[in-house]
Amino acid sequence: MSIEKITKHIVLLSIVLFAASASCQQIENKSETNKEMETNVFLEKWTGSYGGVPAFDKMKIEDLKVAVEKGMELNLAEIDVIANNNEAPTFENTIVAMERSGSDLDRVFSYYGILRSNMSTPKAREIQAGLAPKLSEFSSKISQNEKLFQRVKSVYEASLKTPLEADQQRVVELTYKGFEMNGAELDVEKKKRYAAINKELSTLYTNFSNNVLHDEENYVTYLTKDQLSGLSESFVKSAAKIATDKEHEGAYAVTNTRSSMDPFLTYSNERDLRKQVWTNYYARGDNGDKYDNNQIIAEILKLRRERVELLGYKNYADWRLQNRMAKNPENALKLMTAVWPAAIARVHEEVVDMQAVADENGDKITIEPWDYRYYAEKVRKKKYDLNSEEVKEYLQLDKLTQAMFYVAGRLFNFDFKPVPDGSVPVFQEDVKVWEVTDKDTGEHIGLWYLDPYARTGKRSGAWATTYRSHTTFDGKKTVLASNNSNFVKPAPGDAVLVSWDDASTFFHEFGHALHFFSSNVKYPTLNGGVRDYTEFQSQLLERWLSTDEVIDQFLVHYNTGEPMPKALIVKIKKAATFNQGFATTEYLASALMDMKLHMVDPTDLDVDAFEKSALAELNMPRELVMRHRTPQFGHVFSGEGYATAYYGYMWADVLTADAAEAFKESPGGFYDEEMSEKLVKYLFEPRNAMDPADAYRKFRGRDAKMEALMRDRGFPVPE
Repeated sequence: MSIEKITKHIVLLSIVLFAASASCQQIENKSETNKEMETNVFLEKWTGSYGGVPAFDKMKIEDLKVAVEKGMELNLAEIDVIANNNEAPTFENTIVAMERSGSDLDRVFSYYGILRSNMSTPKAREIQAGLAPKLSEFSSKISQNEKLFQRVKSVYEASLKTPLEADQQRVVELTYKGFEMNGAELDVEKKKRYAAINKELSTLYTNFSNNVLHDEENYVTYLTKDQLSGLSESFVKSAAKIATDKEHEGAYAVTNTRSSMDPFLTYSNERDLRKQVWTNYYARGDNGDKYDNNQIIAEILKLRRERVELLGYKNYADWRLQNRMAKNPENALKLMTAVWPAAIARVHEEVVDMQAVADENGDKITIEPWDYRYYAEKVRKKKYDLNSEEVKEYLQLDKLTQAMFYVAGRLFNFDFKPVPDGSVPVFQEDVKVWEVTDKDTGEHIGLWYLDPYARTGKRSGAWATTYRSHTTFDGKKTVLASNNSNFVKPAPGDAVLVSWDDASTFFHEFGHALHFFSSNVKYPTLNGGVRDYTEFQSQLLERWLSTDEVIDQFLVHYNTGEPMPKALIVKIKKAATFNQGFATTEYLASALMDMKLHMVDPTDLDVDAFEKSALAELNMPRELVMRHRTPQFGHVFSGEGYATAYYGYMWADVLTADAAEAFKESPGGFYDEEMSEKLVKYLFEPRNAMDPADAYRKFRGRDAKMEALMRDRGFPVPE
């Protein structure tokens, strides 16, 4: 198992769980009989059609802990054989052997991902808390295995003298760099401290996540019938059901999650309640109680700094970004600070427009953060005569799914057909599965699972994941990928109507799935990605939602079946850059804060005070806040996946805007065949088998230009 794969597993255990609160107690080891091991579904090889599929219908939570521990044991035994091989190190007996190892643990984590994200329970989170430090120790046993590293180093140095084939060279370089970045060349004492730091961090990440979960669950705003003014019928129905589920029959619940907070702040006419909901949401992890995250963040920052100083780096950002597209924090900051002035200038313009509407209405208020979404929607109606609720009537989930399949067929030559119910095991009755094939040859490419609805135990938001990735080095493996959303499940026979933003997100996450299905790499490590690049492909796919072909065929009224009126389409496109000041500023503030926190000296750091002072230095507009305030910034402090990497969404946005212009300039527009072929060949198929910058140049013929981003957001383009 490569360092890349190990890191993926550690991140899987440590990223934030947006479900119920978790117990952090350690779980006692229990011996398992051989018979129990044999019947542990998590460890069994996958069987059935489509190259074998997970037995999601047979999962038993009580088997999870022992399965993870056994998977680690088996993997370490494989690593031991590789490290102690008496033959001279070669690409085959070292790198390929590592690529082949860890298959048992891979299967276990496919199940664990479901129990973590889609079907979380207090017991599952208890197990997660106990396993986190053990996974950290497991990772250290591999990354600090001196014999193994010397073999990898020997292959790497030999490849510098006699280069291997391009994909082999890439695997060797990524593997060697992974060891190097994780302390393989430290002396014995420093290795011990490095491993101890990782173990401490794993517990802190879990505690951070659990604190956010606590505040999400326990700060619910209950409304009475006379407090529903301005809210849509669908929101009211959903709020009533949530309240009933929480044993508040007759009330209406606004939960402390973005999916509930955002529409409430946009449409509710009750200003005092908007303030309450806003305060609850942005105070998660920052309430001065035992669930407060500020001290945990301070400890995380100190440990991260100490760890990279062991490796000779001055700060965590320098260490993290060395193998990203940005290469160093200065380049990332250069991009963000170039966009920041235009973003906050646009915010000031937006606030002027909103204040004018409030004054015209005689509301006698000054725009506050809990007013921004509410009055922005009124400005949208006034400026563009565009009603978001009217747009939703043409955005049906089923039709959007068909639209995504249409785009996949046009660009990737993929065909999606539903598999018969019961032919593929699923973990919940609402999950549907499609087979993905090549339209021309009928070749089986994989299965696509869709878990669309919100429910208790499922983390909020939307995401994509794989249960099995494409590789060919050890027999061709087809892809098992999933998309996961949190739409409110409708009454039987009713359509699921979503907002334009949610529809864009649906396309975005499907872009990740298409990236998985398009993979054309030989070695598992190459299915990874560079953090500030992997969001690019999915962000780019969002652009096809607003193409005429999709609008004309799939955006039809949920009652009449009539296509979206041309006049409404024109309004949507005219309003494309509306509210970009808010969207860009709230995101950039979080990205800048992420970078600044990891570059400042963390000794005796007051996290709350630092956030305030850093925002003041940036001249952050008082009318809005960061998209993710520091005490709830799960991307960065529930694990390390996005630490000093949250800027990556904007880096990817530059690529997205530039690539979109390439399609617009081509004869066939967004469905141009030549451009589509280049899109697949250079941007989707290679995954991490090619340096991202080189891949983009092959697609575009040059590097991406920041000016495209400025045009895309309606900001002034610097001369």
